[in-house]
Order: sequence, then structure tokens, then C-alpha cells
Amino acid sequence: MVPPRVAFGTLAMLLGLLIGGAVQAGDAPTGRVPQPAVEGARGDACVADLAFMRRNHMNLLKHQRDDTLRGGIRTGKYSLKTCIDCHASKTTGSVSASETNFCQSCHKYVAVRIDCFECHNPQLQAKP
Repeated sequence: MVPPRVAFGTLAMLLGLLIGGAVQAGDAPTGRVPQPAVEGARGDACVADLAFMRRNHMNLLKHQRDDTLRGGIRTGKYSLKTCIDCHASKTTGSVSASETNFCQSCHKYVAVRIDCFECHNPQLQAKP
């Protein structure tokens, strides 16, 4: 029997490889599984390197969550609102309303359920 820590570590490594292998729309598919089709972002550049964000976005969001919940800090480079402001679809205004929306497309590809939007609004909010 494989120890639980080894099994979890292996699963985490495989998930990281899948996320790292996700491609933007327009890139050539590399296998039998259709690649995620991601709509382009609104901004000029991401807050960090693409490869870094693919591998670490969940940890950055968890850290930001802890700062917000425990410290009351509601600003930051890696806030969920910042992500939504840039990555919300131009057609749906959301990051998770359809299969081509930013968060939904990649998370569906790697079979990861996102629970952020059970509490948070996945849509771009109108700016005053």
C-alpha cells in the first residue's frame, strides 16, 4: 500500500504538470484531450509570469484570502477582484459562467472544482 503522503504528493505533482501544460486558445492541441479555450484578458500584462501563475495562482489566492479574513487587508496584487477585473469575459462579464471563461475552462480541463464563486461574484463589476 502506498503511504497517503506519497499518494498525495504524486497527485499534486501530476496536477501541477497538467496546469503547467494548459495552453491559450489558438495554440495547437498536443493530444486527444481538447485543450482549454481561454478568452483573452483585458489588461496588458499579468501581475506575474504566465508559468508562475499557472503553478502558483491557488497559493497566492489562499494567501490573499488569509490576509483579508484574518488581517482585514482588502487590497493587493493577487486579490480575487484584481483577477476578475482583468480576466472576466467580454461577452459574459464572468470568469466562470461558460466553458470558455477564464477560470472555468482550465479548471474543467484539469478536473478541479473551484469553490471561490460559491461566495464571491464571478462577474466584472461596473466601475463608477
